[in-house]
Amino acid sequence: MAPASAPELRDRALSLFRVALDAVEPGRLTCAALSRLPSEIRRALELKKGRLIAIAAGKAACPMAQAAEDAFQGLLSRGLAVVPRGHEGKLRRLRTLTAGHPLPDDAGVAATAAVVEEVARLTEADVVLVLLSGGASALLGGPVEGVTLEDARATVALLLESGVPIDAVNDVRKHISVLGGGQLVRAARPAHVIALAMSDVPGDRLDVVASGPTVPDPSTFGDALAVLDRYGLRARVPEAVRKRLERGARRGSGAPKETPKRGDPLFERVETALIGSNATALEAAARAAREAGYRVALIREPVQGEAREAGAALAATLLGERAAGRAPVCLLAGGETTVVVRGDGLGGRNQEVALGAAFSLGGERSVALLAAATDGRDGPTAAAGAVVDGGTLPDAEARGLDARAALARNDSLRFFEGLGYGHIVTGPTLTNVMDVYVGIAT
Repeated sequence: MAPASAPELRDRALSLFRVALDAVEPGRLTCAALSRLPSEIRRALELKKGRLIAIAAGKAACPMAQAAEDAFQGLLSRGLAVVPRGHEGKLRRLRTLTAGHPLPDDAGVAATAAVVEEVARLTEADVVLVLLSGGASALLGGPVEGVTLEDARATVALLLESGVPIDAVNDVRKHISVLGGGQLVRAARPAHVIALAMSDVPGDRLDVVASGPTVPDPSTFGDALAVLDRYGLRARVPEAVRKRLERGARRGSGAPKETPKRGDPLFERVETALIGSNATALEAAARAAREAGYRVALIREPVQGEAREAGAALAATLLGERAAGRAPVCLLAGGETTVVVRGDGLGGRNQEVALGAAFSLGGERSVALLAAATDGRDGPTAAAGAVVDGGTLPDAEARGLDARAALARNDSLRFFEGLGYGHIVTGPTLTNVMDVYVGIAT
């Protein structure tokens, strides 16, 4: 393979990221999964023994719902698709509702109520098809009675700003929301529930994806309280949230009802399957990289932890792979890091991963590292992430940019804007399987 310039290396990394995105196109994955729908259910629907209701929620809700409409056509009675604003698509049978993300809003409360109404009064002959993707926890984040929307918003914002991992965040959300933690199944009983999920969480745990509305919840009120205590947040969450969790953990008279657990008869007529994940995206990128002549180093464990530290570790691994083996090498990884907000800047976890990596790459211009969100949005910014190379810091210094100060202020967005290159902008991708990291070394 001929030597490549830094811009060429960045372009190669971006090309592999786009291959990864294409592999997790939700409509195609949903169509393939629906073709395997149990034949007895399909026969019952064709004989008009029951109704088929579809509920789709998340950033991939519209393409997943479109696939369901195409697959079932006249068999689909009605349904709802709940999506973040800007993720709408053209649907024929399902009604589209928009709601706030990553924090719940009034529209999300209304959408939660609409879903409950949609699945109410069903019979054993009816089937509810649930299509879940990243973002559904917030979109269907309507809080339980006694917890206000403002309480729920403040709690989720505090958890996210404190760098709490998503599984722990959802342990809390399940216990203050109407539908999380298997409670959609409660609302839909006695109907047969079939759920297809695209994972946006490390480990692909179905009880964590979208806060697990169709699966048994292994977490308890006590676990939710333990999350708050672990991060020193019990005294900082709204009083209504703290009191609800404490009452639930005591399990005394008048305590709120626990989320349904494994072994509950509720789940006897429920099937939930994973149809796409970060691994799906990485495997496609790995195949493309090998075909292009790269030796592939694939990290299978999800990348987690503080974003800037994860970036430094990824860059060190990339340089180590180049030193230890045959070049050119392509490093591939996925996951979802966290950011503890320390400053008043603007950025996102992937831009911080990339900026953190730049320090470890030093002046090595024959290496590049990309970090990008598969949903196309990195934090509260229009960028999906960023790509850096060994020349990023020297170029920044020549432009009078202070990379360390930018990290200290959590101001990675303005750093890359000032640099004039590096930002990855895709717009909404209508999919979400966490983040992808691509390293290239020649």
